[in-house]
Amino acid sequence: MTDSVPHQAGAPDEPGRPVEDRRHMIRRRSLTLLIIVLLIGVPAGYLVISANQSRDSGREKEAKYAATGMTEGWPSKLQRRVYEVPVPVPSEEVAYYETNNWKTSRLYVQFETTGAGLDAFLAGLGVDRDTLKRDNIAISDRAQRVTGWEFGGSGSWWGLVNEQRDPAPTQDVVVNMENPDHPMVYVVSRTVP
Repeated sequence: MTDSVPHQAGAPDEPGRPVEDRRHMIRRRSLTLLIIVLLIGVPAGYLVISANQSRDSGREKEAKYAATGMTEGWPSKLQRRVYEVPVPVPSEEVAYYETNNWKTSRLYVQFETTGAGLDAFLAGLGVDRDTLKRDNIAISDRAQRVTGWEFGGSGSWWGLVNEQRDPAPTQDVVVNMENPDHPMVYVVSRTVP
């Protein structure tokens, strides 16, 4: 036979726990439900929003890197710095295209600027207008095919090759001076990674 241990009764002067009324119980359960919804719903909502943003970003990057020709808009500041293509402000009709492979990386840029903008661009390359040579189409036929540029026909064509020692990029520049107040500039900057 086993001895049973007697249970201690509560102190006679301690009141028992009051019975919870219905209003208090509903309030407590509602608060618990709200906390659960917040703990699960907010992170789940964040994940949905984040996934949508990530998918949209991926599509934009895919479109950017799948481009096979000139893209309207300015090259990024990083691209302009790496390829040393100082697109002046103000410039219009700005477009660019970048190609990379294990041997050579190229940035193709076109823009229309002012006479002062052309001088600022050339100064950024470390040259001046005297370096430009009339009828010098410095951009290769291959680069013209890649970009769709055509330098024949009407136009007052001026060009230069700004050759620099590696790892600095070399720029091939052609300028259409048919309208000297708004010259159109075409640049191919290439660098060896």
